[in-house]
Amino acid sequence: MPHTPPDAERRRILQAMAGLLLAGPALARGAGEESGDRRQHLYEWTLPSGDSALVGRAHVTQVRDGETLHDVARRFDVGYWDIILANPDVDFWLPGTGQPVIIPRRFILPDTPREGIVINAPELRLYFYPPVGDDSRQRVITHPIGIGRQDWSTPLGSTSVSGKIDGPAWYPPASIRAEARAKGESLPRRVPPGPDNPLGAYALRLAMPGYLIHGTNRPAGVGMRVSHGCVRLYPEDIASMFPQVPRDTPVRIVHQPLKHTWARGRLWVEAHPLPMTDDFTASDLQFTADERRRFEERITATALARGQLPDRGRLADVLERPTGIPTPVTG
Repeated sequence: MPHTPPDAERRRILQAMAGLLLAGPALARGAGEESGDRRQHLYEWTLPSGDSALVGRAHVTQVRDGETLHDVARRFDVGYWDIILANPDVDFWLPGTGQPVIIPRRFILPDTPREGIVINAPELRLYFYPPVGDDSRQRVITHPIGIGRQDWSTPLGSTSVSGKIDGPAWYPPASIRAEARAKGESLPRRVPPGPDNPLGAYALRLAMPGYLIHGTNRPAGVGMRVSHGCVRLYPEDIASMFPQVPRDTPVRIVHQPLKHTWARGRLWVEAHPLPMTDDFTASDLQFTADERRRFEERITATALARGQLPDRGRLADVLERPTGIPTPVTG
């Protein structure tokens, strides 16, 4: 396993949630684990007021009988890297019934206009700002995603949703068929809709030629760099999001490995070095020395602008041992 999160921060979260774990199964599960309307509490929040960009909450659950960490991650709508970074000492395949598991469900919104779809590549996460409804409530919906692996990187830039496909067929491009042949495999020119289709049940076509936001028939890849450049979601997430996304919705794909915001009088920082491979090694999750220096300077300047100084040790922990969980570095 790679870096261990700051022990003090992990203990703080576990202690804060101890009451829920002792209160009984109904509370320990947390709101929204069930399907339907209750599930939306896992991924939907009202936008914060003022200049704050902090939403959600981290909490703790317990492993159910027979679950892997992937099962827990999917139950709470978080991805592969999310669950591992937050729980580096928990066995992925055999965590053990009753094992406490941190669910990293607090986020700093990317520094972009709060409209349409925003994909933060290093975070492996999508943010959707749906149109304001009759209740005039401004909301944000967020889901874990899989993106293109190193040789098939998901491109950055601004685009839009040019089409919506219910039950997409997949037409593997020549480059992907060639890759399959090199492995001794064969791909048909057309894969019809159904359980063997890697696009899943729904797809949003982007104006960026050749790229989609879609479901998957391999949900274990959500939260990893595994695709040929498209953005994949858990089947239940694309099914929920699909009817809410109008054609021509703007889409921004950004690279923001370090996010920060002011909330509750403190400066919060969230770090996501982009993993370059699917193999979980320490080198995949480290900023370079130059990146750390630049980020330290940026955070220090941000704090000084409000007459505060960051805690150097806490900031160093965030940059050297990133957990993906927003952490206060002042106050």
